Amino acid sequence: MNSMNHENNSNTVTSRLPTGLARVAEFAGETPARAGGMPALLFLVAVAALLLAGCQHEQPWATGTDHHPTGAQTIGKLESHDPRFFQLVPATARIEKLAQGFAWSEGPIWIKETGFLLFSDVISNTVFKWKADEGITEFLKPSGYTGNVPRGGEPGSNGLTVDSQGRLTLCEHGDRRVARLEKDAHKTTLADKFQGKRLNSPNDLVYKSNGDLYFTDPPYGLEAREKDPKKELSFQGVYRLKPDGELTVLTDQLTFPNGLAFSPDEKILYVAVSDPDKAVWMAYDVKADGTIANGRVFFDATAWVKTKPGLPDGMKVDKDGNLFATGPGGVLVLAPDGTHLGTINTGEKTANCNWGDDGSMLYITANHFLCRIQTKTKGARF
Repeated sequence: MNSMNHENNSNTVTSRLPTGLARVAEFAGETPARAGGMPALLFLVAVAALLLAGCQHEQPWATGTDHHPTGAQTIGKLESHDPRFFQLVPATARIEKLAQGFAWSEGPIWIKETGFLLFSDVISNTVFKWKADEGITEFLKPSGYTGNVPRGGEPGSNGLTVDSQGRLTLCEHGDRRVARLEKDAHKTTLADKFQGKRLNSPNDLVYKSNGDLYFTDPPYGLEAREKDPKKELSFQGVYRLKPDGELTVLTDQLTFPNGLAFSPDEKILYVAVSDPDKAVWMAYDVKADGTIANGRVFFDATAWVKTKPGLPDGMKVDKDGNLFATGPGGVLVLAPDGTHLGTINTGEKTANCNWGDDGSMLYITANHFLCRIQTKTKGARF
């Protein structure tokens, strides 16, 4: 177990938005003219400069602007393996296709206060917004890579969440950090180094109720992944970041740690391992000091990797402790005892999911699609 006092980096960066600062201002409850207290004229000049700077290095992999779903309005099917599955997901429920045309959709988070969904397109370096009466709009670009040198791979934001104050917190692949979007639309770096070495590429994150932030750090945002010469750490870690800036590596023994979630009572931390040779979900006991112990395999899907699309990835937990875990075949529904109850089979490589609306709607990011399905349960803490 290694730990260090990691002081928050005060460097901030403003990301380019499609209409100046309108999208983030809407999220933060500010108007562009007064966000951050900057005089309106100076503020608009600053935004214009950022827009021009952003246009100078448009990413060649950027997706198009038409994300209206075409063809069939539903995808996939439900697969029940236990009677409890249809107690959680109605047998008549359908996987509704809300939008399409993304390079790799990820990290959905429902914004309760304003009733919309945010999610990442990792490859196009964009956070998109979906709202029922508006459809898809660009919310934040660049979302995870602000460098001037064009690059390939997966540069954008991945996992998204909000803190207790409603501020968007992002795992940023390209900039290799966890960052927070402030009310004035600047970003604050929360973690970018461990013991003086740059993180790999933070992937997914979850806040504990006491304000501690847990996140994973696989190499997927590095262009050559674990073989990338820019990689500085010798391991892929699971971390805990305290509000005072202390960063602790909880385990460095997982090959490709990915999604993570707490049980409703926060006594168990689940971590997905997206390793095709050991495609498992791990469970750890959470100790009183917030560290973890007694790691064990909660569910093993390695045998499915060769026949079903996807790997263990993002996951969420419902109010009763059932896991809705994306992996081979779609969204696996796993009981607290590890029983596989059934699968919401999207037919696609499925990256992540999250609760929205009143807490019973499950939003799903599946490859090029944004989808949702009505459930009979509700998300934990919703």
